Amino acid sequence: MQNQQAPILFGQKVASSYDKQNALWETGREALFSFMRLILSELPADARILCVGAETGTETIALAQAFPQWQFTAVEPASAMMEVCQRKADESGITSRCTFHEGYLDSLPASEPFDAATCLLVSQFLKQAEERSRFFGQIAQRLRLGGVLIGSDLVLGMSPPIYQSLIEVWLRMQGSGWSEEDIEKMRAVWSLHITALTPPEIEAIIAVGGFDTPVLFFQTLFIHAWFSKRTAPD
Repeated sequence: MQNQQAPILFGQKVASSYDKQNALWETGREALFSFMRLILSELPADARILCVGAETGTETIALAQAFPQWQFTAVEPASAMMEVCQRKADESGITSRCTFHEGYLDSLPASEPFDAATCLLVSQFLKQAEERSRFFGQIAQRLRLGGVLIGSDLVLGMSPPIYQSLIEVWLRMQGSGWSEEDIEKMRAVWSLHITALTPPEIEAIIAVGGFDTPVLFFQTLFIHAWFSKRTAPD
């Protein structure tokens, strides 16, 4: 996936304040991580996990602390975000179990298949359905047969009044400590860089990429999350 938006959108200024600016989402994020741990709890004790779009490493650290023998490969194209991810991993004492790849998934060196992959709020930056399916196909190729994908995306599909009500709440959540200029920039990002689809559209795209029917297990405001397993190639 050659998407040059990530380094532009997630530069040094954003990376340095990313966790603080998302503080109001912390409770919801921890609920999501709790369900992720339950879904992945049947993996082998020495499972290998691929984290696509690792950002500042929050999900990697949450899983690594719960499963002390798991190995992680964190893929993140934005260098500033990767720097924060590596620093947090070091502070959490998990660096020895992590491989860090600054770049996109298609440039990650080949390795043994992973047991699971996470991909949280990433594919929404891909504008074309075909591009998204290829992206999920790349993830599927990295997983063993039956390997688990946990993915989340921003979704649409509600009526205009409901959408407007939710976006105002969303911007309040995202805007804790933000200036009016920051909030307007967030609105611009949504308008220019994010392609939010309906849940059925996203589920179909994931399935075409090489997974069985995705199971919706979490939703809050615009964020929906699914789990699915890699299917045998046709």
